[in-house]
Amino acid sequence: MTEREKNMVVDICVIPPLEETLAGFANPTGDFAQYTQLYSSEDMEALLRAIRTDPAGFLLQLMDDAGVDVAVLPAEDAETTSGMKVPNEKVAEFVQKSPERFIGMAAVDPHKGMKAIRELEYAVHDLGMKCLCLEPWLHKLRSNDKLYYPLYAKCIELGIPVWIHSSINYVPHLPMDFGRPIYLDEVAGHFPELKIIAGHGGWPWVNEMMAFLWRHPNAYTDISAIRPKYLAMPGTGWETLMQYGNSILQDKIIFGTAWPAQQFKESIEEIKALALKEEVKIKWLGGNAKNLLHL
Repeated sequence: MTEREKNMVVDICVIPPLEETLAGFANPTGDFAQYTQLYSSEDMEALLRAIRTDPAGFLLQLMDDAGVDVAVLPAEDAETTSGMKVPNEKVAEFVQKSPERFIGMAAVDPHKGMKAIRELEYAVHDLGMKCLCLEPWLHKLRSNDKLYYPLYAKCIELGIPVWIHSSINYVPHLPMDFGRPIYLDEVAGHFPELKIIAGHGGWPWVNEMMAFLWRHPNAYTDISAIRPKYLAMPGTGWETLMQYGNSILQDKIIFGTAWPAQQFKESIEEIKALALKEEVKIKWLGGNAKNLLHL
C-alpha cells in the first residue's frame, strides 16, 4: 500500500453541484429556510456563479486544495411526499466527468413500490452507482417502516451499503423523530448483512447512535454537515462519539462534509486538530470509507 492509499481522504456525502441542488443553496424562504440560514456562504450569489461556470472543475479544485481524494455524490428522491428529486441519471452523468474521483449514490422513493426497486437495480447495474441514499424525514417515514424493507433486501442482494439520514432536521413541521437512530436498531436486527451508514452522527441522540454502532457489526455513522471542531467542545453532546470513536468504535466513523454545508479544507484541518490517535484520524478521514466501499 502506498502512502497515498494509506492516507486516502474520502468524503461520504458531497452534494453534487447540479441545477436541482444549486437552486436550493441560496433560497432564503420556504420550508428549508433554516438550512440557508445555517449553511449559506456570505456571498452565495458569487459562489453560485463560480460553480455554474464549471461545476465539476470547481468541485475538483476544492477537493484538490483540501486533499480530498474521493467524493461520494448522492442523488435524491422524495418526490411523493416533498416533490424533491435529483435524478440518478444526472448524478451518474456528473460522476463520469471524473470517475476516478467521484462515486454516485443512488436515491429512490420508497412510496413508489416496485418502481423504486427497479430504479435501484437500474442505478447500480446500468449507472454504476455504489450506494443507496434514503432520507426518512423527507419520506415522512421512520427508518424501520416496512416500505423500506424491500429496498434493504435489494441492497444486500446488490452488495451495496445504504446511507440513511439519522439526525435532527431543521424543517419545523417535520418531526425530529423521523431521524432517531433507535429505529435503525430494528432494521439492523432484521437485516444483519445490510451495511448501514447512519448519516450526520445522530445528534441529538448521540448516545443512542453509539449503542447502535456497538450492537451491530455492519453499522457505521458519518459526521457530514457538522463542524468537526464542535465534536470536542464540552456540552455539545458529542462526548460519547469522541470517546468511543477514538477506541472501540474507531472503525465505524466516516468523514463527510455534506458540502457545501461544510467546507472540505476547514473540516479536514479541524479533524486533524482533534485529540484523536493518529491512526484513528486516518481511519475517520478515509480508511473506514475505503474499506466499506471497496476502493
